Amino acid sequence: MSQRLHYAAAAPAAYQAMLALEKVLAEGVEPKLFHLIKLRASQVNGCAFCIDMHWKDARAGGETEQRLYGLDAWRESPYYTEKERAALAWTEALTRVAETHAPDEDFAAVRAHFQDKELAELTWAIAAINSWNRIAIAFRATPGAYKARAVAH
Repeated sequence: MSQRLHYAAAAPAAYQAMLALEKVLAEGVEPKLFHLIKLRASQVNGCAFCIDMHWKDARAGGETEQRLYGLDAWRESPYYTEKERAALAWTEALTRVAETHAPDEDFAAVRAHFQDKELAELTWAIAAINSWNRIAIAFRATPGAYKARAVAH
């Protein structure tokens, strides 16, 4: 499969705006959680490019292989905190929003762990990764070549 369009070059202002949003969110959402929600939404959406990218970023950020391998089955895996579980449920609910309509019970669970600003930023982060997934899938971004930046632990 080959890339259909180089979207960053075709619409550089939109691409730069998305990167600016990512920068703001990276400063607000806990790094390990940020990677987990990006990876989980990408798994749900079937975005190979983003799965490759966010798996590599999570590992570079200190995430364990065990937690990454268990992410598809996070509900049955003991590796995640209650806060992470609430965020992952919220991620899935918003990623599948046409089916779920963001259930009150998922909101209540995530609300118990996040203050207003944190919850808003988490929700923006979920919206952003879903947008990135749609762009990467639409234009067939090619997975495999992405290199994670070195991250201080």
